[in-house]
Amino acid sequence: MPHFIINADDFGYSRGVNYGIIDAHTDGIVNSATMMVNMPGAQHAVSLAKEHPELQVGIHLTLTCGRAASDQVPSLIDDNGYFNIKNDPNQNQNINAAEVEIEWETQIQRFLSFGLAPSHLDSHHHVHSWPVLEQVIMNLANKYDLPVRRFWEGEKEGLQAFSDVFVHTFYGDDLSPDYFTELKKSYQGDIRVEIMCHPAYIDEALLKGSSYCLQRSNELSILMAARRI
Repeated sequence: MPHFIINADDFGYSRGVNYGIIDAHTDGIVNSATMMVNMPGAQHAVSLAKEHPELQVGIHLTLTCGRAASDQVPSLIDDNGYFNIKNDPNQNQNINAAEVEIEWETQIQRFLSFGLAPSHLDSHHHVHSWPVLEQVIMNLANKYDLPVRRFWEGEKEGLQAFSDVFVHTFYGDDLSPDYFTELKKSYQGDIRVEIMCHPAYIDEALLKGSSYCLQRSNELSILMAARRI
């Protein structure tokens, strides 16, 4: 039968996000999360992860949000150390891939310094799927022997997929309370299906920093009401 991985992105963004993810895990169906190590809530997320070792935690590589983890990436940041990369691959055709690799390796090393074992790699705004950064994610995934959130069909030489299927439709303004009941009907057989989600309690950091905000509270409600799949 299918194995469903309900992965909550943005662990570490803020305390409201962290508590939402943990409640969606302990009282809902979230069984995986990925952490933003460069955000203000990262240490809080680490503490919660250690209190809930049954929640697998991966690394949510970041390039478009917060401060850089490395001080060796001048083309990626503004004068205050915040990323200046836009969430649009078409605006980043000339991005310095070598600096991205330095930054992402620094993020991976920071995660490892927390004493947690990473389950996989993915990224904020799916930037690891940008063609210009494909070699970067391949290099790091192989160096650290980690699977990667799928952004390709079939097999991709040099990359191990975290799942057989990646589902990104649990997102937006009009989510059905029956989303997971219906989803379960769509998959048969021995496959791994990852579903991305963004549960959270709304706090000041989220209100000020994210355009996807109030919808997270609705996601949390659905995730906590859903029957385990």
